[in-house]
Amino acid sequence: MHNAVISTLLNHRSIRRFKPQSLSEEQIKLLVECAQAASTSSFTQSFSIIGVEDSAIKKELREISGDQPYVEENGYFFVFVADQYRNKQIGERNGADTSVLDTTQRLTVALGDAAFAAQNMAVAAESMGLGICYIGSIQRDIERTAELLHLPDYTFPVFGLAVGYPDQNPEKRPRLPFENIFHKNRYEEKMSQEALNQYDQKVADYYHTRTGGRRDETWTKQIAQGLSVPPRLALKPYLEKHHLGRR
Repeated sequence: MHNAVISTLLNHRSIRRFKPQSLSEEQIKLLVECAQAASTSSFTQSFSIIGVEDSAIKKELREISGDQPYVEENGYFFVFVADQYRNKQIGERNGADTSVLDTTQRLTVALGDAAFAAQNMAVAAESMGLGICYIGSIQRDIERTAELLHLPDYTFPVFGLAVGYPDQNPEKRPRLPFENIFHKNRYEEKMSQEALNQYDQKVADYYHTRTGGRRDETWTKQIAQGLSVPPRLALKPYLEKHHLGRR
């Protein structure tokens, strides 16, 4: 049942160290075309992609993201933007009421379109022998990110995507058991604790191997500890200020 596409998907791992080799213009264009081929809600195509080539901007995005070096050191850095600004311009030019773009429903459409496009690009890149790493931490200082990228109202920087030639081959991180993810017909509230326990052991073994014994942590402990991490409370004011998800 496996084919080349499925093998690419199942072999995914995030790459956080890239060779100092830039992508070609042909590769960049092809990756963007693959992103555009993704599904889009009601054919609105409510996303944009910003290719960050300016070294000064990449350096600042690295700082915003918590000084993650692979934000700056990669073959190419893309930022995926939930974009209602383009459709607002089109609506205004055609005399349409654009107030609908302020709604939560339209925000979720744009977020979905950006995510679909990014995952298409990620799979395409990996099929080309490239590595990728999603960078959600460009939202750590979202106003600064928006200013750097000159984002107008009705747009939201969802995440970055670092792409390049891998300079590492990390072990694949184990995923949750099938029975803890897949539900038939209705949501099963009771989790399989036995399956979770077995998964915790797999994750602990993974971290132990990856860090040479310096980290020994289960997945459930990691999730529980993560709940105490301060959320990015600046996101809601940003969305409201820029006419996204107001109602």
